Amino acid sequence: MTTDIPIRCSCGALRGTVRGAGPANGSRAVCYCDDCQSFAHFLGRAAEILDPLGGTDLYQTAPARVEIVEGARHLACMRLTGRGLLRWYARCCNTPLGNTMPNDQIPFVGLIHSCMDHDGVGQARDETLGPVRSRVHGRFARGDAASLGAHPDAPLAVMVRIAGTLLLRRLRGQHRPTPFFDTVTGRPVAAAHILDAGELETVEQARDAWSGSMSGLGAAD
Repeated sequence: MTTDIPIRCSCGALRGTVRGAGPANGSRAVCYCDDCQSFAHFLGRAAEILDPLGGTDLYQTAPARVEIVEGARHLACMRLTGRGLLRWYARCCNTPLGNTMPNDQIPFVGLIHSCMDHDGVGQARDETLGPVRSRVHGRFARGDAASLGAHPDAPLAVMVRIAGTLLLRRLRGQHRPTPFFDTVTGRPVAAAHILDAGELETVEQARDAWSGSMSGLGAAD
């Protein structure tokens, strides 16, 4: 079973939909990497995004399933470094949206749980999206993520599965349309802000000082 799940920022200025969400069209992963943690701190919303161990619950699906129907002008993206992922958010209220590759040729978006309105469809996250299929980069977790089955890095089996999924989506043309890239030029619809050395240091200091015990959101699978 699949469900169309509303996407919205916390102030309501940006709204959209992820169409046909469910285990058949994507998969859930929890990433504990320091970059995902840094993004949460860049937005100033770590307690809403991260689980108690510093993990980010992601729904990985095709960009063609995502549509922004209102407030697209608020789309913004950043990169922690010049070679990092594009990390998208609503600039109006710093609500995280998801992560994409730097170009529109790879049919991948990792939607962050806090932008999806599960209450709006009357279903819990587990019920709509299915269980977490992988927990990766556990060595960066703020506690014992291994006890939850987290891999210290990203296991080969997971990477092979993702590569196969991306190839199939690409053959099906599911990299387009995408709200994150211009349909004509293929460029991101918003210029990426790359953190300078001072900004990166500030974010990393906040990340390293954070205590996951303050957060309960995002922990439930």
